[in-house]
Amino acid sequence: MSLLNEFKAFAVRGNVVDMAVGIIIGAAFGKIVSSFVGDVITPPLGLLIGGVDFSELAIVLREPVGDAPAVTLGYGKFIQTVIDFTIMPSPSSSGSRQSITSSARKPKRPPLRLHQARKSCC
Repeated sequence: MSLLNEFKAFAVRGNVVDMAVGIIIGAAFGKIVSSFVGDVITPPLGLLIGGVDFSELAIVLREPVGDAPAVTLGYGKFIQTVIDFTIMPSPSSSGSRQSITSSARKPKRPPLRLHQARKSCC
């Protein structure tokens, strides 16, 4: 089977549409989590630490020279990204856990037989 035929078979099953919807929802959820971390979590955390703005935390590797900007290592933004990364999988893992347990609870029905042979009584 050629690669194109395999892709057509995959697309017809509906998996592509499900995957596209998941990607769109995941991207939107990622923006929400990034805003939550950057605007809600890190400002109070920075205030508790001593008035630190996480987005400004950086180590200057080279001072600005002329028109060239300074070379910095922005570890504050990295900390925010790590917090984003730890929050992002939580809802999806709990959602998948719930769907797995709910599907495991459903009683399994025997397959439906369309044509059963009838036994004669005589």
